[in-house]
Amino acid sequence: MDTLDITIKITDRAGVLHEVQAPTDMAMNLMEVVRSYELAPEGTIGICGGMAMCASCQCYVISDHELPEMNDDEDMMLAEAFYVEDNSRLGCQISITPELEGLEVVLAPESEVE
Repeated sequence: MDTLDITIKITDRAGVLHEVQAPTDMAMNLMEVVRSYELAPEGTIGICGGMAMCASCQCYVISDHELPEMNDDEDMMLAEAFYVEDNSRLGCQISITPELEGLEVVLAPESEVE
């Protein structure tokens, strides 16, 4: 049986590239993958639990994958976040699907939390 994992390249906040395997059959999102591989210190990513309410999982999408349309919550959160670029997305809003094989992202710098 074919494996349902895809390979994702994630550059952490220290600039280190990690090539990780992410399951497509567990309804995970990119933020949860980053947490499961401990690519960001505990408590610095996914603080709101993946509700698009904190931007701690902001990342820059480097590859040219077709991503789901940004919803209003994500759009508004990124409007208030630090270090936002044209290719910024919230990791919690990117579901891990087979179409994302080879996705490349860079974690945004940690924002100062008020």
